Amino acid sequence: MAGQERFDIVIAGGGVMGASAAYWLTRTPGFAGRVAVIERDPGHARSSTALSVASIRLQFSNAVNVQISRFGMEFIENAHDYIGLEGDIQSLDLQANGYLFLAGTAEQAATMRENRAVQVRHGARTELLQPSEVSARFPFLDCHDVMLGAFGPGEGWFDNMGLLNGLRRAAQARGAIFLADEVIGLDRADGRVSAARLASGARLPCGWLVNAAGTRARSLARMAGLDIPVEPRKRTVFLIDAPNVQARSAPLLVDHTGFYLRPEGKHWLCATVPEHDPPVDVDDFEPRHEEFEASIWPRLFARAPGFDAVKVLRFWAGHYAFNRLDANAIVGPHPDVANFIFCNGFSGHGLQQAPAMGRAVAEWIVTGGYRSLDLSPLGVERVIEGRPFLEKAVV
Repeated sequence: MAGQERFDIVIAGGGVMGASAAYWLTRTPGFAGRVAVIERDPGHARSSTALSVASIRLQFSNAVNVQISRFGMEFIENAHDYIGLEGDIQSLDLQANGYLFLAGTAEQAATMRENRAVQVRHGARTELLQPSEVSARFPFLDCHDVMLGAFGPGEGWFDNMGLLNGLRRAAQARGAIFLADEVIGLDRADGRVSAARLASGARLPCGWLVNAAGTRARSLARMAGLDIPVEPRKRTVFLIDAPNVQARSAPLLVDHTGFYLRPEGKHWLCATVPEHDPPVDVDDFEPRHEEFEASIWPRLFARAPGFDAVKVLRFWAGHYAFNRLDANAIVGPHPDVANFIFCNGFSGHGLQQAPAMGRAVAEWIVTGGYRSLDLSPLGVERVIEGRPFLEKAVV
């Protein structure tokens, strides 16, 4: 590739957000431009996409997040229709066992009721369950300290890399170029990004720059003289064997004591939010192996006595691209650099939000605004003003 080859759109980051933006751009009526996606880790060995537990739910507290994931669910359920032959995807194997949130205090139960009202208003089918109903439906659980449960039928988990690879192949089939490289600098002229400079030495003049850089989003923003409060937060996931509990039909459990658990074949995946949760280096993927015995297993055994015999089979660490302002996405243009588009800060919810976010980025670039779903509450203006748009249901 020539060192000065021009692209209409340069997308920095080829994970699921960058791939989704490229996919939607190549399908948006009225757009016939050239798209380049730059990815430093084309094998995605350390991407948030690959290291996630690949789940989707509509149980959020903000209407916009419910709507975002509702479209994500539609896309995942109908992946063949959306990605089709170009993406070489027949199905994303959604395991729709449901999500089960447990509340342990009156305050948590009240929030759960408030959240459910928002969810149902925007198309979710969330059910509120009394402790006896939780026990009857999921008899492996001990509900002695549960005040209320919220169950989302149809929610579940799916093939994360299938989604990423399908979006990428479908985008490539319509002309998007994916480059194994890294953006190391941005040139600005007349209040706009004029070019992206790559580690390979290439310089790519561009009409738009999309920040889909995940945990490196803040570094990329600073190359344009901008800033966002997005930082890597480490999450260690454990794959465990628990032969005394049947995994097949269990939901994804989010326990009020501070852990989550879901089936993975005949085994289980579990994790916790550590009490001490500082930002970490973008290259720090050392698992916190002590979290299982110190934090997860005592709570898990208290909730489900069948987890008395447990063996850790494997564990790994992934990163959330965490927005410390409000744990919500930042999407759209910056008022001072109008052709710099954010698609960042998903705080653990990016995979399920990717279909809607990529569509939104494409709509903004091609038409100058959002058409399918108004994501203006997630704009960077609230970050500049220090005005949180809080999401209560962060896992």
